[in-house]
Amino acid sequence: MSLESYGVLKGKPKDWIYGTGRSPHFQILVYDGQMEHRIAVNVRSRVPPSELLYYVDEDFDHPVISRLESLDMGFHSLEDKKDMSLDYVRGGLFDVSSMEMLHHDISGPDNDLNEKIRDYVKAAIKTEGTVYAFGKRWGPDSYLQDSCFGFRPGSGIHDVHMNQGSTKKWKDADKPYHDGGLLIHLPEEKRWVALYLAFQSQCFVTDEVTGHCKEDTSGEAVVPGCLKHRKCTSAGTIRIVAALVDPSGDDPGLETITLINASPEDVNIDDWMIVDRNNRTSLLKGTIMAGAGAKIHLSGKGAQLYNKGGSISLFDEMGVMMHEVNYVKEDIRTGWMIVF
Repeated sequence: MSLESYGVLKGKPKDWIYGTGRSPHFQILVYDGQMEHRIAVNVRSRVPPSELLYYVDEDFDHPVISRLESLDMGFHSLEDKKDMSLDYVRGGLFDVSSMEMLHHDISGPDNDLNEKIRDYVKAAIKTEGTVYAFGKRWGPDSYLQDSCFGFRPGSGIHDVHMNQGSTKKWKDADKPYHDGGLLIHLPEEKRWVALYLAFQSQCFVTDEVTGHCKEDTSGEAVVPGCLKHRKCTSAGTIRIVAALVDPSGDDPGLETITLINASPEDVNIDDWMIVDRNNRTSLLKGTIMAGAGAKIHLSGKGAQLYNKGGSISLFDEMGVMMHEVNYVKEDIRTGWMIVF
């Protein structure tokens, strides 16, 4: 099932809240002249790598502007309305290879995704600008007040990000011309700002009918997140071949995972991740030479190996799973490596 209730919410911004917590969303309060709505914008992914991809067009100019300006305030369904819908892949909106990764919460001023969105929303509030949020609608719900701003009836829009080329868990929401995003009209500055967001695990080569990650001629899925300027590594190139789950002595800093590069080329693993069964992560750095191995020492502060059994997953810098192994309690012997 594709994304339901896809459309655009047009309103005047009134307030905002930083995205925090385990699944942070930057919250925007807007008013359409009759009722209030909340726009929930993802600023962090729940799966590694957690940083979102973003692109901002500071002077957006596109034929869709005149169509949006003619809309009344409020929510408008865009089902089967390609001329007003967003599509990152085939809509000619921007060059997806220009998207960059950005963390939602970084120490210091004006340097993270929360603050970037905040600046545009504050500018719109100050100049009585208009926000156009593309995504999936919820509400109105007359029984519950809004969980962030307290208005009633609860109403809003979410999935304000790319909605195609998703991994298996979110694949059912894929559909062309159903992407989310924020367009902000700043009348005093006589310009429009466009903010586009995507998850690193998403694919940018998608099927024109389903929106799913497209398969190449060999029948293998195009690696999600391989943008034009990035060199991508095929799954299985780097493999997990062994793990010391129960070292002699205290575990922290002594647990190890052994990787091997099965390919004839050196592979850079900067920003790759080891992920355990509880989604704890350890960031990797360095290069594994062709045909060589590398022993990864776990500090105990990130990914951990559990003596009752678990899983070890290896993701590249774009969040694509390269290899995964599982082990059970019976596989574990103190001081011995488990060979996969």
